[in-house]
Amino acid sequence: MVCPWKTWDLVILLMLTVFIEADSNSSCADERQMAQDNSSPLAEVNKSLSVQIGEKAVLCCPVLPPTSKLVMITWEVILRGKLLCRLSYKPDTKETATPSCTNGRITWASRPDRNPHLQIDAVAVTHDGLYSCDIVTADGNYRLGYNLQVLVPPEVTLTRGKNRTVVCEAVAGKPAARISWTPQGHCTTEKEWSDNDTVTVRSTWHCPDSNASAVTCLVSHLTGNRSLSLQLSSDSKESKQYTRFIIPPIILIIVGCIWLLKINGFRKCKLRKSDAVPVIEEVQLLCDTT
Repeated sequence: MVCPWKTWDLVILLMLTVFIEADSNSSCADERQMAQDNSSPLAEVNKSLSVQIGEKAVLCCPVLPPTSKLVMITWEVILRGKLLCRLSYKPDTKETATPSCTNGRITWASRPDRNPHLQIDAVAVTHDGLYSCDIVTADGNYRLGYNLQVLVPPEVTLTRGKNRTVVCEAVAGKPAARISWTPQGHCTTEKEWSDNDTVTVRSTWHCPDSNASAVTCLVSHLTGNRSLSLQLSSDSKESKQYTRFIIPPIILIIVGCIWLLKINGFRKCKLRKSDAVPVIEEVQLLCDTT
């Protein structure tokens, strides 16, 4: 009698094995399919590949037909229009040529006789370029090329300016980010290019007639989208609070000063009148004695 739980355990184990194998080979699945679709001599396939900065990239060689006899494998690395290095392997002599490519960060993914793929550890902006795997066989040549683009996520900031203006910046992104606003208003956009091919995009939102209480900056980029919001009503609230708590005491101080001035003026007038009476009486007495 077969135990059902044992059967299910076996099924789950087989499924996990399939998933693990599929995941381990997923990095080159597309390239294998493309190579099989073009599995004829002199077939050449070129594709674009985008990798985020700091990640590891694995570039694959085309898969040969089972009957092909391998003669030589060569990787060419062209950065900024210049040939940086060339890695090669000859299976008949087991000869491997592996020059230093960008401080050893571009190497074989494994032993070239087992795995001829190319590996880039911690992709940098300087790794932008063309990578091609050329395989020479007795039946002909095969080629698989990549146009590698390194992506750099921008740093996004949102700040308040004067007269209801808001500035959104996407700093040092690659490629340049796109900035949009909600709600829409009058916007001006500027771009600054740096030496390492990153771009800073600066957009200024201005809508003095808008009654919006908040504004949102939307930054679109190949590495992911971001949004930042800023409250605009705080300015009017602060001004109202300022008017409410500061203006009344100032008015009271002014009224108090006027009242004090009136009191002081009234007292001076009384003192002048009281001082004048004795003088007159004294003069009259002097006249009588004479």
